[in-house]
Formats: sequence, C-alpha cells, structure tokens
Amino acid sequence: MKLFPDHWQTDSVSNLCIDVVDCVNKTAPTIDGPTEFKMIRTTNVKSGRINLDDCKYVDEATFAKWTRRIQPKRNDIVLTREAPLGEVGLLRSDEKVFLGQRTMLYRANPKKLDQRFLYYSMLSPLVQGQIRSQGSGATVEHLRVPDAESFLVAYPPLEEQRKIAALLSAYDDLIANNQRRIALLESMAEEIYREWFVRMRFPSSDKKHSIQGVPMGWKSTPLRSLIAHYIGGGWGEERATTDCTDGAYVFRGTDLPALQSGEWDEFVYRFHKPSALVSRRLEPGDFVFEVSGGSTNQLLGRNLMVSAQLLEQLGEPAICASFCKLIRFDQTTIAPLWMKYFLKMYYDCGLVGLYQVQSTGISNYQFEAFISRQTVLVPDRNLQSEFCKLVKPLNEQRDSLARANRLLKSTRDVLLPRLISGKLHVDPLDIQYPRGMMTEVE
Repeated sequence: MKLFPDHWQTDSVSNLCIDVVDCVNKTAPTIDGPTEFKMIRTTNVKSGRINLDDCKYVDEATFAKWTRRIQPKRNDIVLTREAPLGEVGLLRSDEKVFLGQRTMLYRANPKKLDQRFLYYSMLSPLVQGQIRSQGSGATVEHLRVPDAESFLVAYPPLEEQRKIAALLSAYDDLIANNQRRIALLESMAEEIYREWFVRMRFPSSDKKHSIQGVPMGWKSTPLRSLIAHYIGGGWGEERATTDCTDGAYVFRGTDLPALQSGEWDEFVYRFHKPSALVSRRLEPGDFVFEVSGGSTNQLLGRNLMVSAQLLEQLGEPAICASFCKLIRFDQTTIAPLWMKYFLKMYYDCGLVGLYQVQSTGISNYQFEAFISRQTVLVPDRNLQSEFCKLVKPLNEQRDSLARANRLLKSTRDVLLPRLISGKLHVDPLDIQYPRGMMTEVE
C-alpha cells in the first residue's frame, strides 16, 4: 500500500528549505524587561504556537550577537530539539526575537515548498514520528542537529500544497479570532471589577456615605469567614481497585493555565475511594487553589473558579490534585464570581507571594495563615448582584467561545494527517486563501 499519491514527492527538509538554522549553543545573558528584544525558549513553543507573552528579554547588543546566524521573521517555523522534544511553532508576529537554546528555525524554499504546508507537515504524525524515533538521551530526549536537518517531508505540487495549507489555516484563523475575543471579554470583566471595587467608582457610589473611605454596608472580613468548606485534593489510583472504585478527572496546578484560558484538551483520569470523592467532588462555583509545587519563577496561589459548563463538558466527576485545595465559598455572604476577580487581582499584583515558602527545591503555601490573616473588603449583596449580572454573560460567552475552539481544534487535528498524507484530496475544491497567506502566495 502506497503511503502517498503517485504525484507526490519526498525529500529531506534541508533540500526543501533555503534556511535550516540551529540556535547559538549557549544561553544569552538576559536583563529585566521589558525591551523590544525577546528570546524564544523551548517553553515558549507549544501546540503549534509561539507564545511571546512570556519571554526573557535582552539588550540590543546581545540581540545582534545572537541573530548573527539568522534573524527570525514572520512565518518562520521553530522546532524544539529538547525539553520538550518536537514542539513546533509558527512565528505570527514581526517582533524582534531570536532563538534560545535547543531550538531550530526553518524557512522553506518558496519555489519548492509552501511555508505553511511545511509547518503543518512538521505537526503531522509523519514528521513527528521521525523526530521521536531519532530522539535519544538517557534522561532527557533530544534531537541532534544533523537529524533535525534530515527528516523527510512528503509534498505535492505547490498549488496543491497551498490549498492544503489554506484549508488548515482557515481553522487556525478562526481559533485565533476566538482567542482574541476571549481575551477581550476577560479584559472587560476585569476592568469592571477594577473600576467598581479598586477605584471605588461603582454605581451609586457616594463618598458622603463612607467611613474612612469604606462605603456603607461593606465589611472587612477574614477570608476564612467567607469559606463554607475547604479540603486538600486527592490523587487516587491509576486503575480501579477494591477500595478505589469511582473514576474522576484530576485537576493539577499545571492544568490551571489551560483551564483558565479554555484551551484544555485532556486531563488525568484516576480512581478514588467513594468517601474521598464525596468530600472532594468539584461543584459549580468551587475554586481550585494551588498550594504546593511551582518553581522559583512561578508563584503558587494560581486558582480557578469551576464553571457549570466545564463540568458539563467533562461529563464525569472532577476533583483537584493533592497539591491543591478545594475552596467552596459561602454563597449567602459572597458571590463566587466576585471572588474570582478578587483572587485574580490578588495573584496578578503579587500579594499572593506573601504566604509562600521555599524549601529544598519545592514551594509550599501557608494556606491556613492565608485564610486566617487575609481580609477581604466585602461589598454589600446588592452591589455584588449588580456586578454578577454584568459579568456573568461575559463569562458565559467566553466559555462558549472556548468550547467552539476545542471543537475547531479537534476537527483540524482529524483533517491534518489525512491532508498531509494525500489521503484527502483537495484538487477538486475551490479553496480561497486566507488573508494571511495571500502575500506569501503572491
């Protein structure tokens, strides 16, 4: 059985590119930013994307030195050779960036290969399988530079390549558009919170009816007094046992960023004692709060408000992992949605770090001290309700867009291997190039 149609060809990636460039093999000296010069580390490359929001910064002289081999530009492809192995990302901006350690850059020869087609090829099982098979290392998998230059790419004529790339790019463009809308909705909700509860410019605010700047009806309350129930998470067993019979998903601290952004795809699923599940099963409005783990550059205290839509999509129970706490607020006193933005602001401004301690390479959170000593200026119930009426629709729309993105990604991921192998024919299709591809084609 043939792997590809007869009119397809196969060649090494180095023969199909005008540039295949390895990074400078030492770490660039970084400085406190921000500057306009950013380093792409392996951790910035994941699932086809290059995240430039979490980069290290350098000065202009370092940037010039580290781009002497090549300066990355829009639509270049970056591959990670180690830690992790085989992540691929497409550079989608014109920012001044350079390759950090253990990364490589690919720039296709436009007379032979469409750049987007190469990008999707490198994401496909056909190329990923070659990368994984060449990976070596006793403790950490890594790909040697010669192997990163020699993996094979199968390709049809250019026009067909462009159609395939256009079809897959259409999905990615929809996903990116939804991500921008999600970010805007979240920004709107956060701004309402800051306007009302930080700047104190809420509806009907009247400084005459305040005592030492605290509006009438508001109360400074210990965080512990707002909590109806809290408990440490669990881990259970990998397989069902005599005692651990009930299955449930487990949310770890490392899962929280994906859950917050709505870009999750799968979670750990384990088996638990029924009694453990009863006290730890997450309900709508519950919070998952990270209390252990982290790193020197990552504060503990990351948290997530669990939505009804999330639990509905999972279809089965969920608990938080043993390095997290479940927090259930007393909804007769405080609205969970209000607490979501209080805790987010608390984390973003770094106050959460007051209760973090570091020992022997692992961080721990003084949770009992946190909930006992930390006070919350609680607005009156009417104002909480007004806030929730404004913000709840924004959250629901955000969750709906995130769900749409997961469906789009799932469909794209089903199509990608069939298109890149030629099993799904695009010749008869009248495919319009997305706007982002028009300049490349011209």
